[in-house]
Amino acid sequence: MQYLTKEQILLIHSMVIDETGGSHGVRDLGAILSLEALPQQSFSGKELYPTLFQKAAVYAYGIIFNHPFVDGNKRCAMTSAAVFLENNGYKVVADEGIIEEFALRIIQDKLDRDAVATWYKQHAKKI
Repeated sequence: MQYLTKEQILLIHSMVIDETGGSHGVRDLGAILSLEALPQQSFSGKELYPTLFQKAAVYAYGIIFNHPFVDGNKRCAMTSAAVFLENNGYKVVADEGIIEEFALRIIQDKLDRDAVATWYKQHAKKI
């Protein structure tokens, strides 16, 4: 399993901002640092996020709700989760605008991580 590092998350954010516009800048480095370990957490020898899609949801959910960047949090969240899935053999497949709509739905409907993981499972194809 290949997890994202803080450097990769910062790079993803920078690339997203360069490509789509907005402001560079980190608002909360601690939130980004926590994302390095969070998908790998376990308790009593049992993984808290055992599936690949639950781990992808941790990245998306963590960036969206912890708002670690000055700008582009939703874009970075969805891109980080997609990069994580690609690094582990899956590609997110969705029509134009669907990923953006889902990012907004995560916030508006206050979706939990399991709902986000289910969406990724439904929209990912093995590479």
